[in-house]
Amino acid sequence: MASKAPPLIIGWREVIQLPELGLSGLNAKIDTGARTSALHARKIATFQKDGETWVRFNVRHREVAGAVDCQARVVDERWITNTSGKPESRLIISTMMQLGKRSWRIELSLADRKAMTMPIILGRTALRRRNILISAGRSWVTQKPGKEHQ
Repeated sequence: MASKAPPLIIGWREVIQLPELGLSGLNAKIDTGARTSALHARKIATFQKDGETWVRFNVRHREVAGAVDCQARVVDERWITNTSGKPESRLIISTMMQLGKRSWRIELSLADRKAMTMPIILGRTALRRRNILISAGRSWVTQKPGKEHQ
């Protein structure tokens, strides 16, 4: 019988990478109260590519060095309750995420998070069934933020 790897312990804030979007060193808030993860995005515009709907968007946040132009295939559009408790329609993309030494595919809603401290929240769906334990009193367990993120 194969032994199961020990759980990955993370804090309430962690550094993540989204390599398919060209984003690295992002400070993420772990938010188990949110079902869906959300990425700060501006200038959101859909377009057609090979018969599928894609989206172009720009990630510019005080946590991100410069602005990064991204594009991804739209996998869904959902009504999501924002931090003010109001439902809003958001585009959903799927991308690879790296947290510590582990990588897996997550879904992200695109939202204006410029007023928020961190450009991304990781909701419980992104963490579910990944053998992850959250130590609520700790931060930066898997990686310390870079100088530009302190």
